[in-house]
Amino acid sequence: MKIFVIGDTHGKLNKVRDIYPKLKNIDLIVHTGDYLRDAQALSRELNVPVTAVKGNCDGSFSESDFKTIETEYGKLLLTHGHMENVKLQLSNLMYKAMENQCRAVLFGHTHQALIDEANGIHFINPGSLTHPRDGSSGSYAIVRTTEDSLDASIVYYSTIMGGHKKTQAGYIRNLLNYSDRF
Repeated sequence: MKIFVIGDTHGKLNKVRDIYPKLKNIDLIVHTGDYLRDAQALSRELNVPVTAVKGNCDGSFSESDFKTIETEYGKLLLTHGHMENVKLQLSNLMYKAMENQCRAVLFGHTHQALIDEANGIHFINPGSLTHPRDGSSGSYAIVRTTEDSLDASIVYYSTIMGGHKKTQAGYIRNLLNYSDRF
């Protein structure tokens, strides 16, 4: 299975619309939240299934706002991450994945791309195409699953669109960006 993972689009889908035609053989689009209506718009526009969860900007403040996705590799946990305090640590995500017998977690909220692994659980955050907080031009993830493996990669918008990484301010800019509710 090949999964196109995006998140934190916040009402701006132009970059998603630029990228999607360049991708081949996508089986599923996963949106990690902020905004759910963006995922619904993509579901109407593109001829591929879309799975999404609500984020903090969608008014989600429930521990039960998550989904599991069945793949040949096993279950993947899909959550925005704000209720699991992902800006501070990933341990709450790990416990939630274990509780739900998931082998990987797809999440957002930080607007920073991440691929990590701990205790046999993969953690994948696609970052944000429209409001990145890492100085990049935006990012998304591609996840490939087979019965025996999960392979994830982060792709930067500037790489696929043939541009260069835009330099942005660092520490102070990130402090200001972290002023959202969680």
